[in-house]
Amino acid sequence: MEDFLKELPKKAQEKQTENKKFFVKLKKKPPKNLDYVMQELHENEFKKTDCLTCANCCKTTGPLFTNADVERIAKSFKQKPQQFIANYLRVDDENDYVLQSVPCTFLGADNYCSIYDVRPKACREFPHTDRKKFQQISNLTMKNVAICPAAYNIVEEMKKKIKV
Repeated sequence: MEDFLKELPKKAQEKQTENKKFFVKLKKKPPKNLDYVMQELHENEFKKTDCLTCANCCKTTGPLFTNADVERIAKSFKQKPQQFIANYLRVDDENDYVLQSVPCTFLGADNYCSIYDVRPKACREFPHTDRKKFQQISNLTMKNVAICPAAYNIVEEMKKKIKV
């Protein structure tokens, strides 16, 4: 996994033009069964991918925290939301709550998340490859392909399976 992670940004960069063209076509004319195909590709990939051997998403990027996320996590810490925000979050350029720094504060050395049961929605849904109306998040997917080996593999399989 370590070797693949080192190569992933380069591999993603090499595929960027091809992926961009694919996603432009996909957005213009998504197949009727796209959600079903993506669900299947996602499930198949995660049968063989163990996120605990990687955790690259937690090491290199941070999720957006919704107000509901802040409230839920703060409650689990027995803190007021403002106290949780002051301790762990900052407001980014787009006025969203994000972590003060990466790697994620809640990631352990064993790649386990200390707030897994109450983690942000963005973390629960990452890499978003089983999301409905998948064609609407092509820009996000292009970024995730460079971070997440599973997302990279899913997009490669997707290009084989879906003809645009």
